[in-house]
Amino acid sequence: MDVSRYIRQGVVIPCPESVEIDPDIPPENIAAGVCIHAGSRIRGSGTFIGPGCIIGAEAPATVDDCQLGHGVGLKGGYYGSATFLDRCEMGSGSHVRAGTLLEEQSGAAHSVGFKQTILFPFVTAGSLINLCDCLMAGGTGRKNHSEIGSSYIHFNFTPRQDKATASLLGDVPRGVMLDRRPIFLGGQGGLVGPSRIAFGTVIPAGTVCRDDILEENTLYAPPETPGGSPPAREFNPSLYFGIRRIVANNLLYIGNLHALRAWYRWVRARCMAADPYARACHAGALARIESGIRERILQLGGLARKLPRSLELAGSVDGFPGECLRQQRSFLRQWPRLEDALRQDPPEDAAADSRDVFLKAWEGIDRSIPYPDAVGRVDGESREAGTRWLQAIVDHTASLWRPTPAAGGGLAGP
Repeated sequence: MDVSRYIRQGVVIPCPESVEIDPDIPPENIAAGVCIHAGSRIRGSGTFIGPGCIIGAEAPATVDDCQLGHGVGLKGGYYGSATFLDRCEMGSGSHVRAGTLLEEQSGAAHSVGFKQTILFPFVTAGSLINLCDCLMAGGTGRKNHSEIGSSYIHFNFTPRQDKATASLLGDVPRGVMLDRRPIFLGGQGGLVGPSRIAFGTVIPAGTVCRDDILEENTLYAPPETPGGSPPAREFNPSLYFGIRRIVANNLLYIGNLHALRAWYRWVRARCMAADPYARACHAGALARIESGIRERILQLGGLARKLPRSLELAGSVDGFPGECLRQQRSFLRQWPRLEDALRQDPPEDAAADSRDVFLKAWEGIDRSIPYPDAVGRVDGESREAGTRWLQAIVDHTASLWRPTPAAGGGLAGP
């Protein structure tokens, strides 16, 4: 494949005969000085690769319809329909799939799989990790960052064969301010979704966490089972019990994605317009967030479709908990209207006064400095206002369903 027009544009390709670049990619989409090493494949007309990026430094890399900011290093592996902001790095053997957004200076070592995963600035993953359907925040810089230890797994597929399992580590309203304590997930451990993990949580190495950890700055210890492991019992994958936590955590996750989308529209847009690569990353990030919202609604719909059979089976189980029946019936009855509500943007006037306080402060920040530094220069009062604005968006989404329906059987109010 002839890559000479990219070389003429200033792209560095040490072994051009071994590199494939989709001819649909305009030469200007790949910045002068970008280095693409032997065996790499660059595909997709939506691909943008910004100045200072290095592709395939350790092993061949495939980059397919991705947006890369400045100074990104993708050292080897496959990267598809993902967005990488400035100075992200991924080691060789990576497998990064649709819906993934890595913000500034986040990344991972070798042999890591991401899908529908959002990492806030500085979040760092070790090696041999599978982290899908997660959002992780926390940390204040490269020396104080949230960490995912090597050989960590987010368990996002249940024995009932559903994936309403996205986990929220930290949150958007406070996480975007880049002033919260980091989260530590110890190596050779796992997290069973859907879970919520508070800022400052430490989960020791070798631990599988099946719980929500809502108190900040907590060292997690799994609860002990009296008398050892519970006895084996019959398991029917079509029979659900209580679904309150599953639905509530999914709605909170979607609410946080709505908040992050608002942050990109109102805040990030003002500092991601300096060049075509920054603008492409901004558009790519919004596309990843939208993809995440659609995926979460899809998976909640999958849960709803399983409930009629669950309710049928529950009728034949002596002593089946009445509260579990009420939760399932309530969610199934409300799902059509809940689905419609989740597809709509939250009200524009949600905490608009607080939003405007933050935006006024943001306007006064030098936009030529790196984004994390710019956020750090916003005064504390304005940060608190920004958090109130984003939290109002989360709260609106989280309040759309309650296990006990509102009067008339409709959706719960905000």
